[in-house]
Amino acid sequence: MKDIFLVYDTSCFYEIVILNYFMSFTKCEVILCSLDGKAIRTTEGYSVNVDTSLNKVNLSEVRSFIIPGGDVSIINNKEVKSVLQELKKKNVLIAGICAGVDLLDEAGILQDIKSTHSTDEDVINDSKVITSRANGYVDFAIEVAKELELFEDDTDLEETIDFWKHYKRVQ
Repeated sequence: MKDIFLVYDTSCFYEIVILNYFMSFTKCEVILCSLDGKAIRTTEGYSVNVDTSLNKVNLSEVRSFIIPGGDVSIINNKEVKSVLQELKKKNVLIAGICAGVDLLDEAGILQDIKSTHSTDEDVINDSKVITSRANGYVDFAIEVAKELELFEDDTDLEETIDFWKHYKRVQ
């Protein structure tokens, strides 16, 4: 199964870098896609090559679908909303951070669930939909990784939290 990141010009890469690291470290099949399959320029100024275009993603092979923040008006269209709605019907993990949450809301994905739009929490996981505020990027990465069962055990999870969130050295 594939873990898809929908990236676009102005994507805030810092919001997804730690999650991508967790996925790469655990040998997930990470796919970066853009609407047209062309390289994008992040908010931070990086030029990023992608693996494919959104219309070439086989939705039956998707395990998770992640949307970073940025100017989501670039990807706020019928195609993206249709993909999100189809993935929600299939009970695929959908995760959005910062303005990515706005897109999930626009697509109707947040209807009848708790999210950062309906609570004061920084990160919420409800009904296989994870939403996060921009400052929650570490917790976002950990919550998605927990949902995908990327941690070997509770000790691995606690070590990860200590390192990434509490800045403790590896022993």
